[in-house]
Amino acid sequence: MSAAAPALKTASAPATVNDTATGARLLVSSLERMGVEVVFGYPGGAIMPIYDALTGTGLKHILVRHEQGAAFAADAYARASGKVGVCMATSGPGATNLITGIANAMMDSVPMVCITGNVPQGVMGTDAFQEIDILGVTLPIVKHSILVRDASEIPAAVEQAFHIAASGRPGPVLVDLPKDVQFATAAAPFGFNIPNEASDVDHDAIAEAERFIRAAERPLIYVGGGVKIGRATEAVRAFAEATGIPTVSTLNALGTVATDAPGYLGMLGMHGTRAANEAVQASDLLIVLGARFDDRATGKLAEFAPHARVVHFDIDASEIGKLRETHVAVAGELKPGVEALTARMAAAPLAIDPWVIRCASAAAHHAARYDAPGEGVYAPALLKQLSEMAGDRFVAACDVGQHQMWAAQHCRFSKPEAHITSGGLGAMGFGLPAGLGAKLADPSATVVTIAGDGGFMMNIQELATLKRYGVALKIVLLDNSSLGLVRQWQELFFEENYSEVDLSDNPDFVKVAEAFGVEAFRIAQRDQVEAGIARLLAADGPCLAHVVINPKENVWPLVPPGKSNAEMMEGA
Repeated sequence: MSAAAPALKTASAPATVNDTATGARLLVSSLERMGVEVVFGYPGGAIMPIYDALTGTGLKHILVRHEQGAAFAADAYARASGKVGVCMATSGPGATNLITGIANAMMDSVPMVCITGNVPQGVMGTDAFQEIDILGVTLPIVKHSILVRDASEIPAAVEQAFHIAASGRPGPVLVDLPKDVQFATAAAPFGFNIPNEASDVDHDAIAEAERFIRAAERPLIYVGGGVKIGRATEAVRAFAEATGIPTVSTLNALGTVATDAPGYLGMLGMHGTRAANEAVQASDLLIVLGARFDDRATGKLAEFAPHARVVHFDIDASEIGKLRETHVAVAGELKPGVEALTARMAAAPLAIDPWVIRCASAAAHHAARYDAPGEGVYAPALLKQLSEMAGDRFVAACDVGQHQMWAAQHCRFSKPEAHITSGGLGAMGFGLPAGLGAKLADPSATVVTIAGDGGFMMNIQELATLKRYGVALKIVLLDNSSLGLVRQWQELFFEENYSEVDLSDNPDFVKVAEAFGVEAFRIAQRDQVEAGIARLLAADGPCLAHVVINPKENVWPLVPPGKSNAEMMEGA
């Protein structure tokens, strides 16, 4: 923590059974009891009693500079730590500023509890100052909502919120606390009755899955983000190793199978590798683990994996068969299901050597090249080198745009926690607050925010948060003076009509960072890259590397919108 950061006060004992306390104090005590260590938030009128109760507790509150930053930071904290992320804000504009972050967590199944203050119950529905029906507004983008009407309900409501957020398919839960409830006193015993939701392995379905796999000549493992969420990473790695079946992954599953693992073909989909997409299109069996057939992964759905039957494992039964016919459905927790399948597959090896050789040959033939002409910085090569120099402690917190796809294609990830990105929602502005949350979750990790100039400007104010708390986040800002991914689509699909993508009037990002008290420097030539990365990684505190790249550089390969994954475009 830097000298500028406010000191944390000594923790006081949390409220216990039958203690009489204000609703605000019960809320804080409930968070402590749930094991919460870090809360991201921003105070305001309707949540002042809770902020008053925070004083003297063991909770570390991170004062962000915009509520959206609180939600994004809590999201990334959850992804990096495996715990439930917590953010809070006041009523009205404070609550509505959380909405994009809540939607992001919902789309990517991230466990998060969002606490909002609200106007007193006596003036609800009267258009009171800063009154918004935040339950109604967020209803489609939360897993559950709780409006607490009485202070005595707070401990049970918090326990319920954490249980729902983390159980099954995770997601965000909203807890809304009217101001009068925060002020009221109550004796509130803890004790939400957590239901037993453990599911048994469907051994008949596992046996059927084995039969399909043994009958296949070109099986392929299709890994989704649900593997990491279900803590099934090691089980899936063991299954891939035991069977020798080639593997592809979605954007949110990068790192689940290590980038350099035998048989790993890379990411599939719109900006996936040619080897991965060709394998999917040629396969006769897809073993889908925690994936949802997202349109960016499948391309034209009717032509996706046209020869393949599907074995689908997912904890969310509603995803099975939703977009693609499933021949074997295995609903339930991934880890025990995959472990049971691995045990059955150990009985005899698969006879798929020609397929394995074909996939490996394609991966070698289509491997990325990093010998781009010219003296300017080639972003894919820089990102590859960054991840290699950072080593196994590397964690990328990516914003959204071309840099996000380059990072997905070229960085080396040793674990799923090493890649944090806004996948389903694609929210620009995610990268900087996400890096903040990830670094606080794992201070020993080498966390690097990878951002473009467009998205970086959307939450640039969080540089102040880094400085205040001395968070040693590293930032690689790839600046092409444009909204690069939009510009690329306008070039390819809108007859080069470049409408509102020019960002050539960007500020001097080095001076901006320095104005916030953050070390910064510029990389503009290829021969500056290695030394620049070394300087960035060696910095003691937060540090920004402003990397100038060619505005006309595109992300390749690319599956055009509405086309099959077999119709990949390549650059010149």
